[in-house]
Amino acid sequence: MSTIKNYLSLVKFSHTVFAMPFALIGFALAVRYDSPIKLLLQNPFEFHVNGHVLHGLNPPIEFYLKIFVLIIVCMVTARSAAMAFNRYLDRSFDAKNPRTALREIPRGIISSPHALRFVIINCILFIIATFFINKICFYLSPLALFVVLFYSYTKRFTPLCHLVLGMGLSLAPIGAYLAVTGEFAWLPLLFSFSVIFWVSGFDIIYALQDEDFDKENKLFSIPSAVGKKNALGISSLLHVLSAICVIFAGWYGGFGWLYWIGSAVFTGVLFYQHTLVKPNDLSKVTLRFMTANGIASLIFSIFVISDIIF
Repeated sequence: MSTIKNYLSLVKFSHTVFAMPFALIGFALAVRYDSPIKLLLQNPFEFHVNGHVLHGLNPPIEFYLKIFVLIIVCMVTARSAAMAFNRYLDRSFDAKNPRTALREIPRGIISSPHALRFVIINCILFIIATFFINKICFYLSPLALFVVLFYSYTKRFTPLCHLVLGMGLSLAPIGAYLAVTGEFAWLPLLFSFSVIFWVSGFDIIYALQDEDFDKENKLFSIPSAVGKKNALGISSLLHVLSAICVIFAGWYGGFGWLYWIGSAVFTGVLFYQHTLVKPNDLSKVTLRFMTANGIASLIFSIFVISDIIF
């Protein structure tokens, strides 16, 4: 049990709440607006359920349940692989940084080889899960893994690393939509853009804590490149863009009042956090601060999905 707890801590499993709600939004959008039902009206096909072949236009509930479970598996395994790989790759830096020195690998709670093995296992499980979803998800699975794993290298050569992190998490809504429909659409892409700007913005805020350390160790980040004050300005701009995407998605998707309540909560948190952080006062930039962002996305998803259903 302690081993499981250590690995959950390694990947900060509780922070799965960041991208998971947007994956659920992508799933709900696909089922409601552009589901296989629409495609099947033109192209009837076979469903294989419990060894039986079913013919028809409407997919049975088993189809959606299967895809839903596989989406959850993909989200957990991809994020676990990405987070563990980041911890593995940054182990020497984490050991030198007082803020991160107590993490599992620097303390020897989890060895480097075991962490790398954990990454490989999760990557394999992710690819297997996509195989049972559909062909396009399976074919794109190596690309998705590349994006989420590549982020760990970016701090070595570009201050735009925050945007790469955002891009990795932004795969959630469009990936879930693809899992159901097998095709791209603009509405889930708008939510993906919102995630890119949202995650990049709060990751810049979180990186403010390591500005001096990054400079000393020749690591790249927005704060180390432009300073705390300018970094906060860039973060604010990214969060404005995220809010614009959320608002435009609401208009484009023709959502109702529940959506707008959820978007008000989400955008409100985006702007409120900037009142808490100052260039000379980072006392409120904690893991709890990060979790607040995740809770905001969870509340947003509840209102969006409720709007879709009702």
